[in-house]
Amino acid sequence: MKQESLVVRCLPFLHWTKTYNKTTLLDDVIAALVITMMLIPQSLAYSLLAGLPPQLGLYASILPLLAYAFFGSSGPLSVGPFAITSIMTATALGTAFPTSGGMDSLSGANYLAGAVMLAIMSGSFLLAFGVFRLGFLTNFISFPVVTGFISASALVIASSQFGNLLGININTSSFFGVLSSTIQNVNELNKYTLLIGLCSFLFLFYIPKLLNLAILKLTGSTYLSETLSKTAPLLAMLLSIIAVIVLDLDKNGVTTVGAIPTGLPLISMPDWHAMDWEIDTWKSLISSALLISIVGFVSSLSAAQSFAAQQRQRINPNKEAIALAMSNLSSGFSGAFPVSASLSRSAVNFKAGAKTPAASAFTALGIAISCLFLTPYLYYLPVATLAAMILVAVLSLFDLKAIKRTWRFNPKDFSALLITMVFTLISGVEWGLISGVLLSIGLHLYRSSHPYVAVLGRVPTTEHFRNIERHDVITHPEVISFRIDASLYFANARFLEDKVNELVSSNPDAKHLVLMCYSINDIDASALESLFEINHYLKDANMKFHLSEVKGPILDKLKRSNFLDQMTGNLYLSHYQAWTDLIENKPKT
Repeated sequence: MKQESLVVRCLPFLHWTKTYNKTTLLDDVIAALVITMMLIPQSLAYSLLAGLPPQLGLYASILPLLAYAFFGSSGPLSVGPFAITSIMTATALGTAFPTSGGMDSLSGANYLAGAVMLAIMSGSFLLAFGVFRLGFLTNFISFPVVTGFISASALVIASSQFGNLLGININTSSFFGVLSSTIQNVNELNKYTLLIGLCSFLFLFYIPKLLNLAILKLTGSTYLSETLSKTAPLLAMLLSIIAVIVLDLDKNGVTTVGAIPTGLPLISMPDWHAMDWEIDTWKSLISSALLISIVGFVSSLSAAQSFAAQQRQRINPNKEAIALAMSNLSSGFSGAFPVSASLSRSAVNFKAGAKTPAASAFTALGIAISCLFLTPYLYYLPVATLAAMILVAVLSLFDLKAIKRTWRFNPKDFSALLITMVFTLISGVEWGLISGVLLSIGLHLYRSSHPYVAVLGRVPTTEHFRNIERHDVITHPEVISFRIDASLYFANARFLEDKVNELVSSNPDAKHLVLMCYSINDIDASALESLFEINHYLKDANMKFHLSEVKGPILDKLKRSNFLDQMTGNLYLSHYQAWTDLIENKPKT
């Protein structure tokens, strides 16, 4: 029985297939049809964004989706090529292998092999996250930092498509470098490419909304209108291909996708002997893969948990890490690049009614059929149309509302958001993420090392104590009552000592100091030493040190030391008891 339980835990599909029925099957198939129509153009566009041949985007949408169907637990989550991980892949490969001579050159072959290794390395890191339960480490990346990183990445991704939209050659990937190069070479733009790109962008931006309204008015079905409006990218592809063929735009400088190999990806192990790269190249790929895995995991987990909450389900972060790991490993073994969950596709998948990860398997089947029969018809697909699809897709990633909300709520958090954005725009997505992680950790350490401290007074006619700066309360010159809203550890131990010194020096008539401890959940050895120092300091000042409302686990720790024996004051069950004992029951002189 234990063995069966272990197998079910390792293969979540064994759990949801027990209750799988015809109704669920129909829901998953319909959702898969919608996502397949959405994923075909996106996979081509995101492969272009990663600087790779377009067929690799299709390959990254087959085995990874099958792997998630077996190991994943979220029905709506749509795994596959994702804008941010694609641009991170392009950045990583551009740094490790500066290409020259195209994909047929030696550097181009290294570029392709590097993409495979990034997928395998990212999968390995994600597997370690899941197996060793390290998913909690992503909690150190704060929401403002994630918002700043994703918003800036959206700008970087958008700028990376300027060359494809204008038909000019841009040889830099940095945000400001692209802007400068675009301005310098704007006189070389191809008007036909610009026209195709502009029309595609306007079509993709407005037509889905118009289709939605028109179909809703004709049928009265919200589900049908939202589903059919998702076909707009396929319509844009079809119309742009027809335009190129009819108007001979390819002969007028409009770049097309060209020949895409027909067939399914070959499953193979990497040729390790051909990867005789220098150690610095390996180090660059490893660090990039770690960052890609972190970004992919954070974005995927947040989406999965959001959908799970709406379905009254629970997502296990470690299991999701393993599922994403298997998706990336399978992407690498099929010759593709790192994948993640797309937020926009997952939202559409959820609205389309996907109930189980089987929807991913059906989507993979749809992409496989496309690889077998559709690719010959994509020869005349303009690259500008794919660039327009990327621009429309990343519009939703720039979260202006969250930026404004963070600014109003907490200026310190906004500064972290802004710094992350600036680093991402100036130094690229990798350094932007690194700076964001360091900022998150730095903010946490700063806040925990400078916790909130409230000097307390008694609320009249009650047993409650509140901050003297916020409430009309009763105080006594001989008693200092205060509360610290944090656990005590090495980073804030000195802060506590300094705060006590400040309170004592500003209250010369005080004879007692009472620390309310109900907000203290832990104390480490450094904090214990600080308590000894405070006790000794107060003793020299002819004052007594008291504790109130100490939690059981903290009291157990204090009992294992000799602090309670040396404490000059008393240990009180409640702060009101301390107040009564020290003030109201004080012996009269």
